[in-house]
Amino acid sequence: MRFAAIADIHGNHLALQAVLADIEGLGIRHIVNLGDVFSGPVDAGKTADILRPLDLPTVRGNHDRALLEDATGDWERPAHPLLSKTDIDWLHQLPLTLSMFREEVLLCHATPSDDVTGWLETLSPNGHFHMASREFIEQQAVGVDYPLILCGHTHIQRAVLLSGSRLVVNPGSVGCPGFAYHKPVDHLMQQGTPFACYAIVEKTPRGFQPTFRQVPYDNLAAAKIARSRGFEDWAAVLSTGWVG
Repeated sequence: MRFAAIADIHGNHLALQAVLADIEGLGIRHIVNLGDVFSGPVDAGKTADILRPLDLPTVRGNHDRALLEDATGDWERPAHPLLSKTDIDWLHQLPLTLSMFREEVLLCHATPSDDVTGWLETLSPNGHFHMASREFIEQQAVGVDYPLILCGHTHIQRAVLLSGSRLVVNPGSVGCPGFAYHKPVDHLMQQGTPFACYAIVEKTPRGFQPTFRQVPYDNLAAAKIARSRGFEDWAAVLSTGWVG
């Protein structure tokens, strides 16, 4: 078993194209998608045109839900007008979790129980991300009896081995290498490179083995689109991987 895991595309069709080309070049046929597919100021419509025909196993992210519930958030507002009714209908049918590969792999966006809790990272009171405690990570996995659990949401590539030899893997973000947000406190997440991220996962005699990939692409073109739509913060992070 060998497949690719993608997450947090956030409407960046140029990053998605680069990742799909990289996956194809490696001869990988199966891809799973961990949600947050359209919200963002690059081009949600073109992202939908590329992604939906692939019919990938996909779970719902918090920004996918926001597009359905309100669509007035900073990330949803530029994306919603570019999506067709078919695109919105597709979002409606996405599940919170999905079991794959003969119930050896569980897909979720944030944690198996909700789409907003950062699983492998935690935010300190001074606005810095760091790895979550072992106790917290284990707590989110109680009763989740899968050898491999895939999550996204925090945009940070990481793998954590749990009790029972279970492995949690976050492949990073395809289309958004950083962001600034103000809740619960002002904070930044920044990757430090503008590359499009994903992971390859292979089942070996010793268990599941993740390999993290960072793919260069025409990120300056993506940044130019974001800037033309008035999203200077997105333009900055798409250009450099740093917020501001």
